[in-house]
Amino acid sequence: MDIEAVDAFQARVAKHAALADPARLRIVDLLTLGDFSPTELQAELGMSSNLLSHHLRTLEEAGLATRHRSEADKRRSYLRLAAGALDGLVPGEVHGARRILFVCTRNSARSQLAAALWRQASSVPSASAGTHPADRIAPGAVDAARRRGLDLPDVAPRSLDDVAGEADFVVTVCDSAHEELPWIGGIHWSVPDPLRLGTREAFDKAFDDIAHRIADLAPRVSAA
Repeated sequence: MDIEAVDAFQARVAKHAALADPARLRIVDLLTLGDFSPTELQAELGMSSNLLSHHLRTLEEAGLATRHRSEADKRRSYLRLAAGALDGLVPGEVHGARRILFVCTRNSARSQLAAALWRQASSVPSASAGTHPADRIAPGAVDAARRRGLDLPDVAPRSLDDVAGEADFVVTVCDSAHEELPWIGGIHWSVPDPLRLGTREAFDKAFDDIAHRIADLAPRVSAA
């Protein structure tokens, strides 16, 4: 981890530590709505001025709040949420990637859905493959995608051996594939196999599960 990454990580640690106290979290909640004077915060929170001063100092030191003088009564000050105060509280970028490769066993449902959803969410290229590919994409996956306005490409499932590249960031979306490939690295999403039940509900649940995970991951991966 380089020095810049370490500094960013330590800044996140400081912010999380500051927000771990219920009173300070409540103060930040209030500051997301507008600016407050210490007197107003004291009345809102019902705490002593000394304790409030301690909390405000902690928030300022963590880069979560700033203080400025009133333009009217110079004896009065206001606290406001610092610019970008809440940036970086969620995990940062995973790393740069040339391509995201989604892998399941048959490459007939989950990995196909994931690759298609990824193309909507990120400019980083995506592909999909299977450890034991099926003959065709599962009709249930095609239907689930169509119900949500997503067209799956009309391609035959492909073998991991034919698709994988050294620079791929691999996401297994199938427990069987993950456990078959312990050496492959990347990350794993334990998405239940909709083909086991074969119902419309099972495919819809798999689609929604993958869509939520991609929405979380896409902002954290940049093009290499």
